[in-house]
Amino acid sequence: MIFKVIFLTKLLIKNAKENNKSDERTALSSLSGFACIFCNLLLCVAKFIIGALSASVSITADAVNNLSDCATNVVTITGARLSNKPVDKEHPFGHGRIEYISALIVSLFIFAMSFELGKSSVEKIIHPQEVKFSFWFLAVLILAICVKLWMAFFNHKLFKLTDNLNMKAVRQDSLNDCIATLSTIAALVLSGCFHIRRIDGIIGLCVSVFILVSGIKMLKDVISPLLGEPPSKELTDKISSIILEDESVIGVHDLVVHSYGAGKKLASADAEVDGGEDIFALHDVIDKAEKKIFDELGIIICIHIDPIERGNTAVFELRKKAKHIIKSYNQNYSFHDFRITENDGASLMSFDLIIPFEEEEKKNSIKNELTEILEANFENTRVEINVEHSYI
Repeated sequence: MIFKVIFLTKLLIKNAKENNKSDERTALSSLSGFACIFCNLLLCVAKFIIGALSASVSITADAVNNLSDCATNVVTITGARLSNKPVDKEHPFGHGRIEYISALIVSLFIFAMSFELGKSSVEKIIHPQEVKFSFWFLAVLILAICVKLWMAFFNHKLFKLTDNLNMKAVRQDSLNDCIATLSTIAALVLSGCFHIRRIDGIIGLCVSVFILVSGIKMLKDVISPLLGEPPSKELTDKISSIILEDESVIGVHDLVVHSYGAGKKLASADAEVDGGEDIFALHDVIDKAEKKIFDELGIIICIHIDPIERGNTAVFELRKKAKHIIKSYNQNYSFHDFRITENDGASLMSFDLIIPFEEEEKKNSIKNELTEILEANFENTRVEINVEHSYI
């Protein structure tokens, strides 16, 4: 069975790399689920038999955990297939986020495992029982660890290929099972050979705490994309480089990327262009950039044209001076939408200032300080600054 799974995995991975389609991604997720169900059922039966023969609560609890793992694998398969459903009227951006919800359910199973193991361990500490030792029991548990390690490796490979959080959750669950079974072996040896009766419960309680910590970490990993994460620097750099390929585009700002699940991203950005150029030619440039971003990255993007008075030497020099002052104030700041307007002999300088997200709480003080500095450096000029943080 395992050799067949390995062969099918290699075949599907090859197809996924060549086609990069959601169907192959779903197939790999389903393969993971079915392979893990088979392994968990096999381990569950073996551990139930050993748990009953050895009178070990750790082994019996481990068997129950393998049975519950089958439920998580069913959730993984269901989540992968539902997330691949096509768009409909109620969900115009697809169903990709169902994958996050199914991963959330898997992480909750990890919490349930921690609770049940902790409960049975406390009972065993209060009411200790003699644990029977056998090398046959030990051999089966070592084999169980090997199977779980293979499952962890298997799901790790699939997670790297598909970026499916369910694979990451199942991988972590398999590693937790390895720790739990290893601790069970330690309890079996210490209790059976040295007659330390409460060690079975004590080790089981320690393992339940370890699993609880890993469950909390997994829960954070799942909730984060549900709430909305910033895109990777590699992705934003690639998007910006495509937009900047044509020399008509001077700069890019206000890039925002929204994720609706794996392979389902929408984005928007502002492209700075020379306001003196032909608007129809600029429109063609932006259209080509949007199409290339979709073809290469699979991202639907809307690019807004932001005209700049590039041919106005006076405004250009004022912008250059303002940039020097802002960079002297803080090297990490940037700005865009720089405008100079005249009103009754006085000048109004306005622009959007981008600050790091960590300085969001100091937004008002930054605005006041910079306004005062700029107005002191530009005679008869009023300054209006809109302070915002980056979304990347």
